[in-house]
Amino acid sequence: MPRGPVPERLTRAVENLDLAPGDRVLEIGCGRGVAVALVCERLTSGTVTAIDRSATAVEAARRRNEECVAAGRAVFHTASLEESDFPDASFDKILAVNVNLFWVRSPDRELAALRRWLAPGGSLYLCWEPPDARRAEEIAGKVAATVASRGFVAEVRVGVTGAGSRLVCVRARG
Repeated sequence: MPRGPVPERLTRAVENLDLAPGDRVLEIGCGRGVAVALVCERLTSGTVTAIDRSATAVEAARRRNEECVAAGRAVFHTASLEESDFPDASFDKILAVNVNLFWVRSPDRELAALRRWLAPGGSLYLCWEPPDARRAEEIAGKVAATVASRGFVAEVRVGVTGAGSRLVCVRARG
């Protein structure tokens, strides 16, 4: 269960996942584990694996989610996406929130790995809370085009927070 206030971007990102109780989820850039806690609330037999390059953030995420870790529903790794390796078809859903590499440079290697890690019928969810509407359009367009050019089917979802910020989520299916 999340402790303290939960940013709306994380609540909305997790809602976009449309989780089933047995889903196997990977979160890229988990930070202090707030989204992991939200995912764990929706899982009964599923699991969430979370990676972040910051050992400090991963340790905080483990503490925040100690019950899920003890129950075997959450696993954390201090690692970047680039250095991570999981068996093929390990995950039903993969989530990244505010991970900019997907729109600031060519993520060929990363998208190839994510495609391998997705189970048949699985989906990749790339979400951002950009600072303004113009940037939201730019990110949505670049990310959708990038994933589509790598053989994914892209669906762009744009929402607005209660405070008026834009939320962008690109769902990519193989």
